[in-house]
Amino acid sequence: MLFENRKQLGLLLAPALVILGLLTVYPILSVIYNAFGEVDYANQTYQFVGIANFTELLEDFFFISAIKNTFVFTLVASIAQVLLGLYLALLFQRQFPGRKFALPVIIYPMMLSTLVCSSIWRSWYHYDFGLLNNVLVGIGLPAQEWLFDPNLALYAIALVDTWQWTPMAFLIILAGLQSIPKDIGEAAMVDGAKGWRNFVYITLPLVQKQLMLALLLRSIDTFKLFDKVYVMTGGGPGNATETLSMFVYKYGFRFFNLGMASAAALVMLAISLAMTLFYARKALQGGKA
Repeated sequence: MLFENRKQLGLLLAPALVILGLLTVYPILSVIYNAFGEVDYANQTYQFVGIANFTELLEDFFFISAIKNTFVFTLVASIAQVLLGLYLALLFQRQFPGRKFALPVIIYPMMLSTLVCSSIWRSWYHYDFGLLNNVLVGIGLPAQEWLFDPNLALYAIALVDTWQWTPMAFLIILAGLQSIPKDIGEAAMVDGAKGWRNFVYITLPLVQKQLMLALLLRSIDTFKLFDKVYVMTGGGPGNATETLSMFVYKYGFRFFNLGMASAAALVMLAISLAMTLFYARKALQGGKA
């Protein structure tokens, strides 16, 4: 009987395991294999080179710059989205006139595709006809070259990502706030914990898991940023907005250097895994506390 149950379980799991193997396990193994070799597309040959690709990456100025850009973008965008999401969640936790109409408006950007969002903001960033520069000029400030200034371009893309994905952090945190029993807040108020003290000592510890989850999801998503950079700047001006994903794309599909692209992708995978383990550990520690 136990054997039959195991056989049935195996049959039920087989389709999912096959899909997982084809879409996840095989690509990862293929990337690992190519990262330690030199692949010739024309002759369809493979030569093992050991860690030469990784050594070359560490000496590549553009790779180091891509790592820096990726970490700056991840830090700025993910923290901004979680903080804004927390603010909006605290605001929408209360009842106020027009709340049911404002909620869909807040969530709306998340429903748009990345291409649509990028196209909208690219028009808003236009130097001569863009909405943002018209507003700046209207209040007496100089117009900015949002996507063509190396010092502004990366942060301009981070603003687009924050506009689109803050609603995701907002919904996660709002769900956490609404799960807090009202008795806890009432008891805290009786003990004298009001306003800022209530928020710091009662609310924040109780939504710690939701905050960590929102930060984890947004950090992973922003770390692998590609689409907005590809549509809005292509990695420019110069390499000011070139992220790791863009670096992998260029080496793999423009320069056809599959070994270097696979090595960079493997570095991305390792960093993403380290980030995930770090956040998971923090979340578990918070749960035990």
